[in-house]
Amino acid sequence: MMKKGKIQAIPDEDARLVAACREGDLRAFEALVRKHQARVFTLAFRVAGEHEDAGELTQDAFVAAWRGLEDFHGEVAFSTWLTTITVNLARNRLKQLRTRRPRERDSLDAPVPAREGCVAPDPPSDVPSTQERLEREEVRQRMEGCINGLEPAFREVLVLRDLEEYSYGEIGAILGLAEGTVKARLSRARDGVRECLKLGGL
Repeated sequence: MMKKGKIQAIPDEDARLVAACREGDLRAFEALVRKHQARVFTLAFRVAGEHEDAGELTQDAFVAAWRGLEDFHGEVAFSTWLTTITVNLARNRLKQLRTRRPRERDSLDAPVPAREGCVAPDPPSDVPSTQERLEREEVRQRMEGCINGLEPAFREVLVLRDLEEYSYGEIGAILGLAEGTVKARLSRARDGVRECLKLGGL
């Protein structure tokens, strides 16, 4: 059974689930996994840039969270704490890959999880044409390739700010950086993506 401790500064639902987890309730932890796993998977993929590794990283993140719950006292939101764990694991995976083999690009045909997983229903007039869908997919693939081409330190801040929508302060806490450093890296990351897209004809 996990130690009891003060839980604060986290959403009510997460607070209740975390408190139950700290009492040893596995079902409460399963509820946290169901609630956050899609976002964690997406984050792992975007930071690591390796689709095949994202599932394993997601599992490792939740295992690490379960083991670390007794030391988590709610100084930040549970989702922010979980994001920190995920980013650190993705960083470590990148380092391992670099020492083992040259970095391989993820297949552009691999499915990418998204927050909006539903397709709008008819009417036909609102459905993009085949050409439009192909063009949008081409843009998405180019954008994905440009983001994956960034150095990890720059990709992290871009993903956390522009895709995950964390504040500068939250990103600084997650990555252990000063807010000014976060802004500087974000600016360079955005410049890098823009240059990459220009070279690709966008």
